[in-house]
Amino acid sequence: MLRQTQDNEEIIERVAALDIGKAEVVCCLRVPDEDHPGRRLQEVESYSTMTRSLLSMSDHLACLGVTRVVMEATSDYWKPAFYVLEAAGFETWLVNAKDVKHLPGRPKTDKLDAVWLCKVAERQMLRPSFVPPPQFRTLRDLTRYRADLVAARTAEKQRAEKLLEDACIKVSVVVSDLFGASGRDMMAALVAGERNPKVLAQLARRRMRSKITVLEEAFTGHFTDHHAFLLARMLGRVDAISADITDLDTRIEAEIAPFADVVARLDEIPGINLAAAHAILAEIGLDMTRFPTAGHLTSWARLAPGVKESAGKKKGKASTGHGNSYLARVLGNAAAAAGRTDTFLGERYRRIARRRGAQRAVVAISRSILVIIWHLLSDPGTQFCDLGSGFYASRIDPDRRKRNHIRQLEALGYTVTLQPAA
Repeated sequence: MLRQTQDNEEIIERVAALDIGKAEVVCCLRVPDEDHPGRRLQEVESYSTMTRSLLSMSDHLACLGVTRVVMEATSDYWKPAFYVLEAAGFETWLVNAKDVKHLPGRPKTDKLDAVWLCKVAERQMLRPSFVPPPQFRTLRDLTRYRADLVAARTAEKQRAEKLLEDACIKVSVVVSDLFGASGRDMMAALVAGERNPKVLAQLARRRMRSKITVLEEAFTGHFTDHHAFLLARMLGRVDAISADITDLDTRIEAEIAPFADVVARLDEIPGINLAAAHAILAEIGLDMTRFPTAGHLTSWARLAPGVKESAGKKKGKASTGHGNSYLARVLGNAAAAAGRTDTFLGERYRRIARRRGAQRAVVAISRSILVIIWHLLSDPGTQFCDLGSGFYASRIDPDRRKRNHIRQLEALGYTVTLQPAA
């Protein structure tokens, strides 16, 4: 049966496409031929990626009445051209390179790439990628740099632990946080020249003082001046990175101040703290009209399982794919934290982890958290309400058990009629 589809054959009359490089941009533009109706005029020119050259290209496109400019997301090289054209008022689209593949056997050059991209764009066969507005780009730069600094600090702490292992100092076996107050005092004493295990063990504080005997054994090793020199450098780098993270937190709080009420509502979700809320807003912004449904948002974040089917059979496991790594990291940490809480998300995490494993549980809870965030951002009046850890036991489990029992009895040849007890 023939059915009507929602496809539109509309051609964009005046369109341009850019093949982005580090030093050069190849621009192909296509406009209607006024002398020959139904035909198109095409121009392919190369421009430098310097700002003046990009401004000249922008003026040329404006003179020819170009309305939409499309470019591939090539590393970070797309940003100068995108920002210049966006400021000039063009409808600027950033598209995924995977959506613009050449046909097999076609030659590949920068000019041919630009022409192909322009032809595909004028027929509206592309979808624009999500690019946050300028205010959230600034916030995104800050939160991403903070995440990179946290990772660098963690790596430096791991180097310090490896150095102590090389010196036969097994304090990390006894101390849960090597960079806590007690651990820092002990490492500072080692750098200062103290080698007596009993003196070092006495630096333990509070509950750790019950482990003094074990600490004395852990500090019995071969810590030399060579180790002290390296450890001092590592501790200095950890302190310097921590100071930079503190400065970044101050700047992020100033940037996020106009959205303090939104951050407070996101902070109510289990597993989400203030730093996570800042990072999530920086990655997805506030305008959820860009994502018509929660499913669109989770699909963009690559948290929805993919579909791979051929001849009626599903091929392999449904992978989510690779999406925004910064957003995935924040949501993964939030999901793991929510799994340790006595909430609906915590109980859901534990139920999935028992059946499918911890990794799949993290992805599932990350998706649930992102769905909650979409609803909170779509409706400013919405507040998060936890269903409680007993939701499954009180609502879902009874219905499931009832259905299972009915199926079992019907399989034995019985007709089941349910009558609620008085």
